[in-house]
Amino acid sequence: MKPVALHEMLGENFFARVTAAQFNSLTKRYRNQDAAKDVSLDTLSDEQWQSYFGAFTPFPDSFKTPLALCYHGHQFGTYNPEIGDGRGFLYAQLREDTTNRLLDLGTKGSGTTPFSRSGDGRLTLKGAVREILASEYLNALSVNSCKILSVFETEEQLHRNDEPSPTRAAVLVRLSHSHIRIGSFQRLAYLNQPQEILTLARYAARYYYPDIDPESPSEALLLALLEAIIICVAEMVAGWMASGFVHGVLNTDNFNLTGESFDYGPWRFLDKMDFNFTAAYFDREGRYAYGKQPEAALWALCRLADCFTDFVSTEQLEKMLQKFYPAIQSALSAKLCWRFGVAPVSSAKEAELVSLFFSTTTNSKINLDYLFHHFYAGFEANQILSAPEPLRPLLEALKELPARQNKRPYYFDEPLESSLVLGETERLWAAISESDDWSQFEKKIAAIKRYSAALKA
Repeated sequence: MKPVALHEMLGENFFARVTAAQFNSLTKRYRNQDAAKDVSLDTLSDEQWQSYFGAFTPFPDSFKTPLALCYHGHQFGTYNPEIGDGRGFLYAQLREDTTNRLLDLGTKGSGTTPFSRSGDGRLTLKGAVREILASEYLNALSVNSCKILSVFETEEQLHRNDEPSPTRAAVLVRLSHSHIRIGSFQRLAYLNQPQEILTLARYAARYYYPDIDPESPSEALLLALLEAIIICVAEMVAGWMASGFVHGVLNTDNFNLTGESFDYGPWRFLDKMDFNFTAAYFDREGRYAYGKQPEAALWALCRLADCFTDFVSTEQLEKMLQKFYPAIQSALSAKLCWRFGVAPVSSAKEAELVSLFFSTTTNSKINLDYLFHHFYAGFEANQILSAPEPLRPLLEALKELPARQNKRPYYFDEPLESSLVLGETERLWAAISESDDWSQFEKKIAAIKRYSAALKA
């Protein structure tokens, strides 16, 4: 473990010092040893684990008190200057052992802050379970995502409009490379603090993007930072599209500066291709539907670019933003090939493959998890003939590409176990809610890890 304390270098304008909630009872429900190993926390005893991630005892040489970050954001297109870390905070910062990159430990359900408004600062246990499942599956699929490090159940009973109440409560800790969001820049622009925008940009370059000189002139700095974030966000959203994942709430405060998906609320995985599918019941206009996720991401990036207009011309910013769709197409093509276990197509064929994937899956109505599992590299010609006819052009194209692995992993000849379509996640929660049976949840996590190992073999 390599503790650091870097956010304090930004100054008090960027956060509020807060106190974690005190819980009368803590029951460990999830300990991510794989993620803990990345920051040398895997050897902690159970008592130490609870002290750090349930009672939030400060790490040596890191923050003495948690920091609730200040930010604004567009929520469903409407600007909101009254948000910020309302039920979570930045608890500590560590260094990743293998890369020495900065990792932020952020919380959810850890109590009220000055930004809580009328909220109780708590998280439901069902919400925590869903966050674990989403992050585990997306990480298995090599999609840029936070990692859920720890979940403790508390003895509190919560009342929510979207869950049968009272419902069980939990406190969660996640690992990500940045807790700072696009909304952090928006707040500074709203407050007309251009020099603070530069301060935050130089911080982001120094600790997140080492290829960018943090001391470069303001125009060059902001253009380089915008380009880097565009590429990272494009790769993240391409991963969602290739996975049939619907985040649900793509407000600008839900995009961080390193392009990692997080804050998994009403997420869903598609059963079959449906561009109009929405994950959030309150998204009545379909603003964040599956097929609109690239558009929503570009919109958020445009709002980030808006924050830089004191230093960079509109023409230069617009030219940089034009790199988003080519970047997402290239990343999506590569991700589809990876998921099908074949070598990437040439750049000239990327658009064709992406178009073929979406058209054939839409017309065939095939289950997407089944598609990626059953037709992983090494499938036979007779499997193509037995597939729905509208799907066959895609399979014929994939058959022409060399396999990424020397031998089709045995995993893909076994029954599909890793799927997380809606009914599956509800089934897992029902076992926990009704009889406190965590065995099916644990079995699912194990299946996802086996899938991950097969994909990365």
